[in-house]
Amino acid sequence: KQSWAAQKKNETVIITGPPAGGKGTQCEVIKELLGVVHLSTGDMLRENIKNETELGKVAANSMNKGELVPDEVIIGIIFDRLKQPDVIARGCLLDGFPRTVGQAEALTNNGCIPTKVIGLLVEDAELVKRVVGRRMDPVTGTIYHVEYKPPPDDEEVKGRLVQRDDDTEETARSRIATYKKNYDAIKSHYAAQLVELDGNRKPSDVSEDIKNLFEA
Repeated sequence: KQSWAAQKKNETVIITGPPAGGKGTQCEVIKELLGVVHLSTGDMLRENIKNETELGKVAANSMNKGELVPDEVIIGIIFDRLKQPDVIARGCLLDGFPRTVGQAEALTNNGCIPTKVIGLLVEDAELVKRVVGRRMDPVTGTIYHVEYKPPPDDEEVKGRLVQRDDDTEETARSRIATYKKNYDAIKSHYAAQLVELDGNRKPSDVSEDIKNLFEA
C-alpha cells in the first residue's frame, strides 16, 4: 500500500456530494488508501468562525442562511493551503471544494487538475433525515446520529450532546437545493474525471466502490 501511494505523489482527488451525503466517511477511506492530505473547506471555515476572524464572520452569515460562502473567500483559503509543503509532497483530497463552476475554473486556471472526481448521489429525503438527526459531542468533537450512530450508553455523554445551528430541516433543504443547482455545472466541467456513486447505500458498500476505483 505504501509503495503504491509513493508512486502516486501529487495526486489530486475531489469528492463532492450534498450536505450529509457521506463525504466524511469516504474521505477517511481515500486518505488511508492514497496517503494524501485531506483538505476540508468545512473544517477550515468552522475554524475561522470559531476564531471570529473577518473571514469567519462572512462565512457564518452565509452558512446560517443556508447559502454558499462567496467564491473569493473559499478560493483564498484553498489556494493558500495548496501551496503548503505537505500538499506539494503528498497530494490532496479536496472535500467540499469546488462547489461552483467558478471555483472549478479557478482550480483549472491555476493548474490544479484532479485525477479523479467522485460524486456521491443521495435522495433528498434521506439527506434531510441524516441532517436533522445529527448530534455532536462538544468535548470530543465526535458526530453521532440519533438513528444511524447512537451515542454510547453514557448519561454524561448523552447530556452534553448538541445540535448544530444549521442542522435543521429548513436549512438542510435550502443547502441541498443550492448544491443541486451548482452540481450540474461542476459535473460538466469535470466530465472526463467524474465517477458518480450511489450514496444511498451502506457506507461500507460505497467504500468498496471507491477502493476499486483506485486499485483498478
